[in-house]
Amino acid sequence: MQTLEPQADAGIKTIPNYISGRWVQSQGETIPVINPATGENLSRVPVSTPQEVDAAVQAAQQAFETWRDVPPIDRARYMFKLRDLLVEHAHELARLVTLEHGKTLADAQGSVQRAIENVEVASGIPSLMMGYGLRNGAGKNIDEEAVRRPLGVFAVVSPFNFPMMVPFWFMPYAVTTGNTFIVKPSEQVPGSMRRVFELIDQIGFPPGVINLVNGSKSTVDALLDHPQIRGISFVGSTPVARYIYSRAAANGKRVQAAGGAKNVMVVMPDANLDATIPNIINSAFGSSGQRCLAGSIVVPVGPVHKELRDRLVEAMSQIKVGNGLDENVSMGPVISQQARDRILQAIENGQKEGAELVTGGRAVQPVEGGYFIEPTLFDNVRPDMQLAQTEIFGPVLAMEPADSLEQAIQIIAGSPFGNAASIFTEHGGWAREFQMRVDVGNVGINIGVAAPMAYFPFGGARNSFFGTQHGQGRDAVDFFTDRQVVITRWFQGETGSHW
Repeated sequence: MQTLEPQADAGIKTIPNYISGRWVQSQGETIPVINPATGENLSRVPVSTPQEVDAAVQAAQQAFETWRDVPPIDRARYMFKLRDLLVEHAHELARLVTLEHGKTLADAQGSVQRAIENVEVASGIPSLMMGYGLRNGAGKNIDEEAVRRPLGVFAVVSPFNFPMMVPFWFMPYAVTTGNTFIVKPSEQVPGSMRRVFELIDQIGFPPGVINLVNGSKSTVDALLDHPQIRGISFVGSTPVARYIYSRAAANGKRVQAAGGAKNVMVVMPDANLDATIPNIINSAFGSSGQRCLAGSIVVPVGPVHKELRDRLVEAMSQIKVGNGLDENVSMGPVISQQARDRILQAIENGQKEGAELVTGGRAVQPVEGGYFIEPTLFDNVRPDMQLAQTEIFGPVLAMEPADSLEQAIQIIAGSPFGNAASIFTEHGGWAREFQMRVDVGNVGINIGVAAPMAYFPFGGARNSFFGTQHGQGRDAVDFFTDRQVVITRWFQGETGSHW
């Protein structure tokens, strides 16, 4: 986290909050927002105070009293309008993501599209929110039904790596089910969400239905502790996910907290390497390895080891590192100087532990002022090494050779994380055994990035997820609603009396 600084740089604008349908300047201290490709100061973001968090919560609570009674189809129609505006401004939003995060424009465009798809799915809320019933379900002339009802004010605490996409795993579902919502973007990448709220403001949602509160840890704590917030959604590292889950749950809130990952890609001897290599490269080095579904360990099984290693080295030599806005660049910077230094330290520690550094491993400077690292490959990594156990969240791929599928599955079982795992094979039996036995939330079969579509939940297991319902799709509808059971009896029907 960057150090708090007083307001400075008169030419740099501070991003406002959006509360009760109005733009509001925070009175909190501010943090510079840096372009990681150039080191340029793009803007400043405030650390909103507990009083400002409370103002957003009160606005959301007041809006909830009427929003929950708006017919679901009418709530969905607001999403129709938002979807159209997001499509219209998709390129602009992607460019904002690249400016603040550094990922290539193609990566950013893909993340904007994923956000739009969640809006599209949530627009089907009249069907997704339906309950169920049974005539005479509780006895003769006693009918029973379960209906979904909204709960109140919810909030999301978003990560830096997908500033456009992740809030949309939650917000459209919360709002269309009749709740009201507060978005707290990462303080490192607030610009794209600020632009989204300008589009939201154009649509004319009732004041307080969707609110934007910028900030850092103290702002998050105010959200976690506020008695009128019914639930918190979070995506980030495992230590923070555990903290969010513990503190929010202790305050009686619903929580879905997605944590870190150490995703394994198993390559069997029969794998189609022509198709497998690009999948591995995209998984490990797309977004500079800064995504929760990045493959960070590749497990070659048996005789495929040497050929896979040689072909990975060749493919990595073709990766062009630079500013993500350059269409010729295939990998951008990492998010900050602190991240770069931490990743370089992890690389140094890997060498000290005895892993073989095959290629990469250094900081580079294709653009002055940026935070760049070469794509890095280690080989002969052992399961007990930090390279195998610790989330690095950077462009570092570790090879952990195995003699059999059984050994590869045990490598996955020995990880504290359970976000995703993939296998590359043409053998259906191996693929089925892998799918059945690995304890992870997302499984890829000949897929390097096992990212669920918006109508499926974004899974996670073990230290990669804390909670019960995940983001996206039906899980999100479950999280943002409660089932109320209604049991109805009409005495007039029992006696047979009539007018």
